[in-house]
Amino acid sequence: MSVERVGVAGAGTMGAGIAQVAALGGFETLLHDPDRDALETGLARVRSALAKGVSKGLWDEEDAEAASARVAGARGLEDLTGCELVVEAAPEDLRLKRSLFARLRRACGPDAILATNTSSLPVGEIAAGLPHADLVCGMHFFNPPALMRLVEVVATGESSSHALAEVTEVARRMGREPVRCADSPGFIVNRCNRPFALESLRILGEGEVAHEQIDAILRSEGGYPMGPFELMDLIGIDVNLEVARSFYRQRPEARWQPHPIQEEMVAAGRLGRKSGRGFYEYADGERRDGDVAMPAAAERRAVLERVVCQLANEAAFAAGEGVAPPDDIDAAMRLGLNHPRGPFEWARELGPGHVVATLDGLRAASGDERYQVAPVLRELAKR
Repeated sequence: MSVERVGVAGAGTMGAGIAQVAALGGFETLLHDPDRDALETGLARVRSALAKGVSKGLWDEEDAEAASARVAGARGLEDLTGCELVVEAAPEDLRLKRSLFARLRRACGPDAILATNTSSLPVGEIAAGLPHADLVCGMHFFNPPALMRLVEVVATGESSSHALAEVTEVARRMGREPVRCADSPGFIVNRCNRPFALESLRILGEGEVAHEQIDAILRSEGGYPMGPFELMDLIGIDVNLEVARSFYRQRPEARWQPHPIQEEMVAAGRLGRKSGRGFYEYADGERRDGDVAMPAAAERRAVLERVVCQLANEAAFAAGEGVAPPDDIDAAMRLGLNHPRGPFEWARELGPGHVVATLDGLRAASGDERYQVAPVLRELAKR
């Protein structure tokens, strides 16, 4: 059974975006939300985005009109009967998602594939106890779905090869780039990007390099589109802290421990752009920038290498645990975050031996377990 009809449960920003790319991919698409106003807003958002895409040259008017005609609203879950795939895009609440999946299974029948767009919850826990759990997997889109090409296809211990193959093919037909991974904290991207903020916070906490300097170094010398402190301000420092706490609750790894600077800033109400002050200050939504005096070349290089070596190390831990192979991790980090290089590409450029020596040196100097080297990375250095 191939997928021709896609249901999307949840008509918020992500749900509407998923419905948009599904319709553009040629699927008959049903967008569901129990809230009538939310559903109407979601449908309007889809049609507005399709029209804007024409004006920006992303697709032509004929494609937009055809996609718009393929999208319809579904007031009740029973309206999703006949959809071969339903993608859940409800808020990140495990109890809510488990309840929704149980109702979707009853409404859509035993043969429908159910996929969750969760970015932070274990897919296996959402599917636990559900009939036909072999037809449940993750289908994690990145925001906004119409512009971000990556889809993480997440396999639980029970997900069937059939379900994973169908979801992978659906993602391709939507014009996305699917990357398969195992069900583990943060999947690929959100896990492997942990050091971008956390190692930068450790450097800041040592008091030798300012946050503006770290951002500038990672932009100008690392090629990253945004520095970590700019990014935390944009996302919200409170949101970033809660993500860090969630990772640490799921698995209390030393290298995942939230940094005290995050705690202090949230306690002080310095939440970033939305509060007018975070690492930077903002006026009318615009950042107030001053001149940044850059450190010497050797210090700049040391900052860059600390961050990218830890990115490579976290990716090596993930690969060693079977989350995804190195090439897929690199592709996911480029596609999902617009990183200039994947973490294994950084390791190859610097030399695995140099990465290991850097981390070993940091561990010896600080006594900090956060710099423990992943076995996969140490093995690469021996080759």
